[in-house]
Amino acid sequence: MATGNVELLPPPLDSSSEQPPLFDGTTRLYTSYVCPFAQRVWITRNYKGLQDKIKLVPLNLQDRPAWYKENVNPSNKVPALEHNGKVIGESIDLIKYVDSNFEGPSLIPDDPEKKKFFEELLSYVDKFIGTVFTSFKGDPTKEVGSAFDYLENALKKFDGPFLLGQFSLADIAYITFVERFQIFLSEVFNYDITAGRPTLAAWIEEVNKIDAYKQTKKTDPKELVEHYKKLFMAQK
Repeated sequence: MATGNVELLPPPLDSSSEQPPLFDGTTRLYTSYVCPFAQRVWITRNYKGLQDKIKLVPLNLQDRPAWYKENVNPSNKVPALEHNGKVIGESIDLIKYVDSNFEGPSLIPDDPEKKKFFEELLSYVDKFIGTVFTSFKGDPTKEVGSAFDYLENALKKFDGPFLLGQFSLADIAYITFVERFQIFLSEVFNYDITAGRPTLAAWIEEVNKIDAYKQTKKTDPKELVEHYKKLFMAQK
């Protein structure tokens, strides 16, 4: 895993910014420093030591450039990866793509049983995210237990502190949302996701020791709380 020097992060591009050259041989990750989906790919890039191979192109999502939708990614979403003459989107697809198409330590184990469980974890992640987000409109203290219990139990399947024993794309798929959910549920609902879930608590602690993840933690807790309140609690 590459640690290296702290990367100098470029400023986000907005509606007044010129478009970088497209398909000029440079591999670009169009991202946002505050987006949990984009953060997944950013972690993967950093863990594999690809800071010099994949250039970050951060966007201001509140004032995103028109050229991004017109010329780069018609969905107008981040993340998107410009590589080998094409643009690829969707964060889960992208973390798999970066892992299999670039050098650096593999983030998917070779063990068949772990590979199978990896796919099970990925098939649940959208439900996990949806369950927690939906709970913000009601009473999370009564609604999110099953989602975090799933993680607590999943973490007990293999030896080691991570979902597949060793750090993998499975951890990356979940941690960017767990990071934000932990902040919001604690601040707004006084709900501790790790209470009664020691394995989950240990997992969060271990992931936070990984440089590739720490380098991407740009979430401001206060801004996150206000953002989620506007999104999910405006009518409460």
